[in-house]
Amino acid sequence: MRHLKNKLRASKKTVLLALFLISTVSYTYAQSGTGFGLKGGLNYNGNGKYFESIGDNAQNPDRNVGYHIGLFGKIGNQIYFKPELVYTSTKSDYDDDSFKMQKLDAPLLVGVKVLGPLSVFGGPSLQYILDTEFDGISVNDVEDEFSVGLNFGIGLNFNKLGIDLRYERGFSENEATFLNNNGIGTSRIDTRPDQLILSLSLLL
Repeated sequence: MRHLKNKLRASKKTVLLALFLISTVSYTYAQSGTGFGLKGGLNYNGNGKYFESIGDNAQNPDRNVGYHIGLFGKIGNQIYFKPELVYTSTKSDYDDDSFKMQKLDAPLLVGVKVLGPLSVFGGPSLQYILDTEFDGISVNDVEDEFSVGLNFGIGLNFNKLGIDLRYERGFSENEATFLNNNGIGTSRIDTRPDQLILSLSLLL
């Protein structure tokens, strides 16, 4: 019995020591306070369906890796507001054709620190389309150059360095229409984003 009690005491001390070390490391390395910084990373993107003029059969996109780079601000600590302004380049493949898009994204995120450097966040993302191209042809007729989507994800912050993984989805269909290469008929494609975004950030 005495041996069992000694083991229990040792186990309690080990657990308390581990909790103390975790809380100390989390407090030391978690990013805090208000500021602004730079961010960039990769997008694993697929836009919406593509409809050829010769039929109503929709083609779903093959996803591709794009990139983004931009600025962000951060206000608050335990609960924070994080507006961003990001230039994004994406590409989606449809059989032998590809659809490229460049846009400005402005996510307006609210986050909560849940454990040490770990936080969760979400909020609307405002999108303004700068340029679109399908199979080498510039696409000018986009239904709405300005649209709104949703961002949500998780982040880790260590001092001035941060990393986050988020999902972005457009709220409503936003089609671009264009003439086919042969000049006969009009095709259309949904420009709405559907992507995973991996970002690195540096608080200045």
